[in-house]
Amino acid sequence: MITLKNIGRRFNRDWIFRGIDYTFTIGESYAILGPNGSGKSTLFQVLNGSLSPSIGTLSYTFDSKNIEPENIFQKLSLAAPYLELIEEFTLSEMIDFHFKFKAYKAGMDKNAVIDVLNMHSNANKLIRYFSSGMKQRLKLALAFCSDTPILMLDEPTSNLDAQGVDWYLSLVEKFALNRLTIICSNQPHEYSFCGHELNISDYKS
Repeated sequence: MITLKNIGRRFNRDWIFRGIDYTFTIGESYAILGPNGSGKSTLFQVLNGSLSPSIGTLSYTFDSKNIEPENIFQKLSLAAPYLELIEEFTLSEMIDFHFKFKAYKAGMDKNAVIDVLNMHSNANKLIRYFSSGMKQRLKLALAFCSDTPILMLDEPTSNLDAQGVDWYLSLVEKFALNRLTIICSNQPHEYSFCGHELNISDYKS
């Protein structure tokens, strides 16, 4: 569970958002909505602990125990266009590296992740030579296939074609069940499955 009380974030003197009172609950799916530049990604980063709020309190609870913000990364998986992959790694090395820090979901291993990606012919190819769509698929597969209670995706289908969108939605069906899933988006096809919506425009001062 992620609980926000009077959360706000400002840049210099300008408030990006303020006054957010909200609770995100395990097993539920949430869409954070708003036009480009509205502050969706900023709230996303506050939620995942990479940015501190300018005002208010944010708390994490798992199995009825409080988790310190500096430790929340152990409980969540992220995919976002601005999160970089290590370009000097091959696909195989990138998967090995990622899963040094996260556990595989039950029944998954490196070959299973490559199966999900359908990239066996690229297993030893350097990430730097991947297309933007291949890189986005890899980011999503790493997040979905990690055994974490929280799954956070920012603009998940950026750089994906129509086939890639269908692939993303198949991962949602297979790997998002029973997790706290948060999608940051302004594209309905990315979040149509979400049971709750938080519109950042409602928290402008």
